[in-house]
Amino acid sequence: MFKHAIVRRPSRSMLSGITTSSYLGKPDFDNALRQHDEYIKTLEKTGVTVEVLEAVEEYPDSCFVEDVAVLTPKGAVITNPGAPTRKGEVELIISTIKQYYDDKDIYRITNPGTVEGGDVMMVGERFYIGKSKRTNEEGIKQFTKILEGMGYSVVAVPVNKILHLKTGVDYIGNNNMLVSGEFIGMDIFESYENHIIDDNEAYAVNSLLMNDKIIVPYGFPSTLEMIQKLGYETLVCDSSEFRKIDGGLSCLSLRF
Repeated sequence: MFKHAIVRRPSRSMLSGITTSSYLGKPDFDNALRQHDEYIKTLEKTGVTVEVLEAVEEYPDSCFVEDVAVLTPKGAVITNPGAPTRKGEVELIISTIKQYYDDKDIYRITNPGTVEGGDVMMVGERFYIGKSKRTNEEGIKQFTKILEGMGYSVVAVPVNKILHLKTGVDYIGNNNMLVSGEFIGMDIFESYENHIIDDNEAYAVNSLLMNDKIIVPYGFPSTLEMIQKLGYETLVCDSSEFRKIDGGLSCLSLRF
C-alpha cells in the first residue's frame, strides 16, 4: 500500500519542455495548473498524503518528478537523468527524500550511468527497467546492483520506439499488464495477463495503480472500460497538457 506521494508544481517554463509531441501544440499553462490541482486531489482519493514541492523555473520538465528518483519500501535510488537539461533536478529532490529515508538507505546512479524513473516499473519484488534513450546499460548495471542488494530482482527490457518503458507497458496489479506497440507479444511479459491497448489509445497505457484504485487518463473510453471490466475501481484525471511535453500520469509523482 502506498502511503505518500510527492509532486512538483509545473513552472511556466514548461512551455519549452522537452517534447516529441509538438504536433499536439504548446501546453496551456493555466490549464496545466488546473489539471495538476486535480491530479493532487485524485491522488488523495486513493488514501495517500501528498507533499507538494514548489515550481522551479530553471527546469522546464521538473514537474515530472518520477524521473529523478525510484522509491521502494527498502530504500531510495536517486537517478541520473539521460536528458542533459534535467540533470540538475536530482539535487532538488534529495532534501525531500531525506525526510522519508535514512541516509544509509539512499543510493545514487552516477556517471556514466543514466536512469530515468519513467523506465522503471515495479511488480512486487521485481523491477523491470527499460534500456532506452534516457536509461543506458551502465545505469541499468548500477541500478541492478543496488536493487539486488535490497533483495529485489531486476529485469532489463529493450525500449526502441518510445521514450520510456512505462510509456508502452504498465502493471496494474492482479497479474494484469497493459501493453501496446513494441511490447505486444514480448516474451519478457508472457507470465502476465496481457491486455492490448490500441494505438489510438496508447497514451492510456500509462494508467496509474494506486492502492486499490486505477487512475486512468481522461479521453480514452475503451481503455477505461477494459480496466473497469477487470473489476477495478477507476478514477479519471485529465493530463492532456502534460502529454504535450511527453508526460503521463505516473510521471507527475513519486509514490511510496
